[in-house]
Amino acid sequence: MDILLEYFTDLSDTQTEQFEKLGPLYREWNERINVVSRKDIDQLYKHHVLHSLALTNLLSLKPGSRILDLGCGGGFPGIPLAIAFPDIEFILVDGRGKKITVVNEIANAIGLENVTGIHTRVEDYKEGHGAFDFVVTRAVAKLPQLWSWARPMLSSTDQHALPNGLIAWKGGNAQRMKEELNSLHRSIYRDIFPIREWFKDEYFWEKFLVYCN
Repeated sequence: MDILLEYFTDLSDTQTEQFEKLGPLYREWNERINVVSRKDIDQLYKHHVLHSLALTNLLSLKPGSRILDLGCGGGFPGIPLAIAFPDIEFILVDGRGKKITVVNEIANAIGLENVTGIHTRVEDYKEGHGAFDFVVTRAVAKLPQLWSWARPMLSSTDQHALPNGLIAWKGGNAQRMKEELNSLHRSIYRDIFPIREWFKDEYFWEKFLVYCN
């Protein structure tokens, strides 16, 4: 928790308690299901929770907004973001039922009422079409594939300074990032935000948020 509290000094008591519970809960679940890398569980707050919260530096979300976490795995970035944005609805989808079980069990355990985990592949989630302000995703696929999944999910009505779009957590050196950005069709707007601008730890030096619209 220390690294989290270093950057987030104005958490409510409820948010602090919810974040504190994540460590023991994920450790417990990780013994049964490989939620995160077993060698990575000791770095949960830096590598997964804080990494997920990078979005709070990019977006100021209006109450009632809806966010889709595409391929959420065990709940990243969706669960930390749902704690940070208690007035925002988060739908977390994944094609692996065991991961969605973890999502829903952890959300229930910490009293997180703005999260719904759904066991489905995103391409089969027809009721999500046009329903979301933003689609977020972490370590799932290449940008062209992510955009093809995300675009049908986005509402045509913008209500934020940043127009509705896809936000993907990406990692790699400058050349690798350039190649992936260039793989998108030229009609798609794209921008890249280095996470090291917000979090100074060496872990974040080659990690980025990529925005597509």
